[in-house]
Amino acid sequence: MQRYLIMCRSLTYAQRASQALERAGITASISRAPQQLTGNGCGYCVSVAERHMRDALNALSRSGTPYGKLYKIEPDGRYVEVAR
Repeated sequence: MQRYLIMCRSLTYAQRASQALERAGITASISRAPQQLTGNGCGYCVSVAERHMRDALNALSRSGTPYGKLYKIEPDGRYVEVAR
């Protein structure tokens, strides 16, 4: 199953994003952002399944929850930035 990462600038914003997604019926998990995506090793992200990505972005927009860049996790483990 393909996964996407929604970058958040802090743990608090990642928690808010996760809560907004859960209210919309979308399962999401919070984790530290991969170091190669943050540059300085800090930051958090919310992971969602590919099939829920569009609905997840809509839910975040409706709730007014800010988020950063989006990344798709390729089968080989690479992270590819995705345009909003």
